[in-house]
Amino acid sequence: MSGSHRATTYPSYEPIPEPVYGVPQQPYGAGEPYRQPVRQDHYGEYGQPPQAPDGYFEAYEQPFQPSQPYAAGPEPVYAPEPAYAPEPAYVPDPAYDAGSVYDAEPVYAFEPEPVRQPAPLPAAAPVGARAAARGHRRKAKKKRHGKAVMAGTALLVAATAGWYTVGQDDAKPVAAAADGPGPEGVSTPDQPAPAARAAADRQAQTPAAARSQVRSDGSVAAIPGLGADFVAKIPAETTQVVLASGQDKNGNKNSVTLWTRTPEGRWLAGETWQGHNGNNGWTADHNEGDLRSPIGVFALTDAGGRKADPGSKLPYDKDPSFVVSGTGFFGDQLAGSFDYVVAINYNRVPGNSPLDPRRPMGAKKGGGIWIHVDHDGPTHGCVSIPEDKMAELIRTLDPAAHPVIVMGDATSLAA
Repeated sequence: MSGSHRATTYPSYEPIPEPVYGVPQQPYGAGEPYRQPVRQDHYGEYGQPPQAPDGYFEAYEQPFQPSQPYAAGPEPVYAPEPAYAPEPAYVPDPAYDAGSVYDAEPVYAFEPEPVRQPAPLPAAAPVGARAAARGHRRKAKKKRHGKAVMAGTALLVAATAGWYTVGQDDAKPVAAAADGPGPEGVSTPDQPAPAARAAADRQAQTPAAARSQVRSDGSVAAIPGLGADFVAKIPAETTQVVLASGQDKNGNKNSVTLWTRTPEGRWLAGETWQGHNGNNGWTADHNEGDLRSPIGVFALTDAGGRKADPGSKLPYDKDPSFVVSGTGFFGDQLAGSFDYVVAINYNRVPGNSPLDPRRPMGAKKGGGIWIHVDHDGPTHGCVSIPEDKMAELIRTLDPAAHPVIVMGDATSLAA
């Protein structure tokens, strides 16, 4: 470099001391076996250095032996590979190169289908015989027509009688309400015959004649299922009719429908409710204890029950005496059956509480026939419907409409 020369001075080299660990390394002499060092900072649970088990250092007692130098052996002698033999030259096949000759497929000949000859037509009958046969058929048709009219008329009457009834269902019949307040008895009901059940099922169908009378507003000229005798018993001023139609004369199930008369004199049907009647069915001559409901047309003027008035327009008698307990004919619970009742004016004094015990026709003719809450079983003579429908009926009946109940089996009502 040009200019002044600057000398560099370096400190003298001092080696870095090796770190001192807790376990000092002991030097080993040539051929001395290896021994495991003992840590000085831990002496076990009792303050003594751990002792190696006997034989622990036996594997290291042999002195170190240096490895022997590698001695190279002779290389193996391999047999030379055989000389490559070339593939033989390709010799062409004249027959293959010229192409194979295949036999032509045979030509199949299809046999024509046989021509079927049409069956010969039957010989034409003489004109006189055909005319005679035609005339005979016309006479038979006229005869059958007369029978069909008679059968159709009978079926129409039967169907009309049960337009608003339902067929026998699978529900187990149960006990019914009594001829007045008090516990109900237990009895075995008479079961309707299969033929009667089939007739009741047919009555559930709406007859064509009745459907043809239905107007667009749903009104009909007459209440279906009622014969002339029952229609004549409905007062002219009545505009509310409760129709309780039983399935069978000896059956204890019925359907109940409230009908309302329009200003034009036609009838509108309300909702149909399923209920029960007397355990043994219906009768036109009711007597105390016969377990049958009376057939007829009866006024509805008074209501009552154990529960509070649900909004009745009829006189309503709330009384704790409207109570019944125990079980019915088939073990059904009777409690609550008289929570709501409407007195049916059969052998009673109208204008009084349903609890009034007076019987104008005598005690032998029974009494205490009500519409009350259904307990899922037949009654002693009353008509029963579900509790919510019972409250609805009480709210709907109006003294100004002069309400009545028309009750009986479908066959009797259609007479």
